[in-house]
Amino acid sequence: MAADFPFAAMRNPVPVIVIAQLFGTSLWFSANSAADDLSRQWGITPADLGTLTNAVQLGFIIGTLSFAISGLADRYAASRIFAVCAIGGALANAAFALFASGMASGVMLRFAVGLCLAGVYPLGMKLVVSWVPERAGSALAQLVGMLTLGTALPHGIRLAGAGWTWQNTILVSSGLAVLAAALIFHLGDGPHLKRRHDAPPLRLGRVFYSFSISEFRASAFGYFGHQWELYAFWTLTPALVILSGLATPGSSALSGFAFAIIAIGALGCLAGGWASQRIGSARVAAMALALSALCCALYPVAGGWPEWAKIVLLLLWGATVVADSPHFSALSARACPPEIVGSALAFQNAIGFAITMLSIHLGTRWIGDWGVYIAWLLLPGPIIGLLGLSPLWRKGPAKAGT
Repeated sequence: MAADFPFAAMRNPVPVIVIAQLFGTSLWFSANSAADDLSRQWGITPADLGTLTNAVQLGFIIGTLSFAISGLADRYAASRIFAVCAIGGALANAAFALFASGMASGVMLRFAVGLCLAGVYPLGMKLVVSWVPERAGSALAQLVGMLTLGTALPHGIRLAGAGWTWQNTILVSSGLAVLAAALIFHLGDGPHLKRRHDAPPLRLGRVFYSFSISEFRASAFGYFGHQWELYAFWTLTPALVILSGLATPGSSALSGFAFAIIAIGALGCLAGGWASQRIGSARVAAMALALSALCCALYPVAGGWPEWAKIVLLLLWGATVVADSPHFSALSARACPPEIVGSALAFQNAIGFAITMLSIHLGTRWIGDWGVYIAWLLLPGPIIGLLGLSPLWRKGPAKAGT
């Protein structure tokens, strides 16, 4: 219960939630950090790695759809759902490290990880809103920053433990997820987002009502374009580094660059959270979409650039590709009724992650033929996102959300 947690944590719960998010979401790309070892031991191709990643995405989609349509995300305490799912994800991730022997077993276990992450990521967002709704944009920026670091963390663990087996690297992520469960279980839910006595009952499928709200639709469609680019970019980051000539397959330099390019997105999120308090969440999201689109467009023509310029381009891409993400969640949470916030965010996530499956599949399958031009496959995402979000970012900051 929240009362059992130290008073300092209750006074400032956001750091507790974002650290738990960092630890919990380290499960997401844990298998990607072992790509080179899996290629050698299992004989898998880049397309197979995409299949493993998409197994996580599919599990996440089914999980979030289940939470959203059933209303479970708003029927039970978010902290309890988070804790149970973080432990379940840790067990499935550990089983992948210890027992998976090929694609058949690997895909099923990565699917189970994704299913459990459906109770970690969107429920973490609901926890933030339940504690500090008045500064949701900046607080969610911290949360998504930790998701970004969590995504990069397996590459960092691999770099730090260069002599470790890939199994040990993945097991570290499981241990961190268990710690995340303990942190959130003791913190509990915030005082906001409690159901009003006159709120309509949580009927099956009530979440679909959110799409009748124009502000929610604009935020959601911006998010869908953003998702086309984001997870495909994170999946392809090691390949983009290699294609840039900055590192060779299996090298420590590759792990270092992959970690830095993904992890710098956390700084992008924090900078966006600061800016949102001045110009509004919608305009921050629009600026990030525009900059990541520019990086998509420039990457294929950067082959003759000096090495430092290629590094700067990839770091800018990594910083901007995710900086908009928390603001879509903040705008969507603000637009829909408080009693369905958890379900609405889970439903938005489900559709967004379904979109990632297609871009990841195409990106990993076509990169061998397209080479550096694979970046242009991602370009329609931020452009469509800008168009979808335009009703909000064209307004002034006060109307577009802060």
